[in-house]
Amino acid sequence: MNRRDALTTLAGLAIAGAAPARAQGNVVPVVGVLYAASSEEWPNRLAALRMGLAEQGYVDGRNVTVEVHQREGQGDSMHEAANDFVRRRVAVIVATGGPQSVLAAKAATATLPIVVTFGGDPVKAGLVASLNRPGGNITGVAILTVELAAKLLDVFREFLPRADVVSLLVNPDNPIAPAYAKTAQEAASGIGLRLPVLKAATAEELDAAFAAQADLHAGGMIIAADPFFEIRRPQLIGLAQRYRTPTFYFVREFVTRGGLASYGSNFNDAVRVAGTYAGRILRGAKPSDLPVVEAAKFELVINAQTAAALGLAIPQSLRLRADEIIQR
Repeated sequence: MNRRDALTTLAGLAIAGAAPARAQGNVVPVVGVLYAASSEEWPNRLAALRMGLAEQGYVDGRNVTVEVHQREGQGDSMHEAANDFVRRRVAVIVATGGPQSVLAAKAATATLPIVVTFGGDPVKAGLVASLNRPGGNITGVAILTVELAAKLLDVFREFLPRADVVSLLVNPDNPIAPAYAKTAQEAASGIGLRLPVLKAATAEELDAAFAAQADLHAGGMIIAADPFFEIRRPQLIGLAQRYRTPTFYFVREFVTRGGLASYGSNFNDAVRVAGTYAGRILRGAKPSDLPVVEAAKFELVINAQTAAALGLAIPQSLRLRADEIIQR
């Protein structure tokens, strides 16, 4: 599969022309949103979704209604909401924030249009036939996760060039965890690092993982991309501080709240792009004709205060590459 061929520029997402009229009979279309990740970040995600819709001429409360079902990682609740959206024949379902929402939408309907943001390969997951030609009722944005494992290891290596062990924390309940661990271990071996894998799917297991990390005498920890870890952000940051563990994350919100460093996709921009796709479908486009696009914005964020508390100097190479260095 050639991912590069599937990339679509942001300019290609815009459609010229006048703002769309209301649906026939002055019925305002409804975009039903399923969101299964951290509620703390939902206001930013919702603003991004509305921005994407507005780029296509749809303004929430004027000529479209955005109706949200937001629950942190509750799969049963997601299925109930998805089935409700289908019963009410909403115009588009947007599923974001983790696999629970995406799988719930897919299980609920094979006909209503669905736009997803998905961390991983949507072809291997069985969501679409191919990136260029999805072929069914699902399209959206693929957020690179597994592919970025090597980048996080490079950041670790630059911060701690003398370390020979770094641990990887994964959620065993996440279907992409084995692929993430395999990719990370291969990348670690290539730069002379040993990478033991720790697993946690509950709050108690997170505590145990950091205790095990200390016993491994690892130089630091990589947190694999996972919605559960995003929901447990305060606990993860607190554990990293308690054990004085240099910890590297997959999204900037960890770092703005005291984590050391992150490298990953800009989730808000991915949701914005999903919003543009929802708008295109409202205009009449079919999901089967809209290629799945890869999230195109990535960012390296470093917290200078956390680095100083750990006795780490920020290498000049990282200072030059960082999208943001937080000083507080």
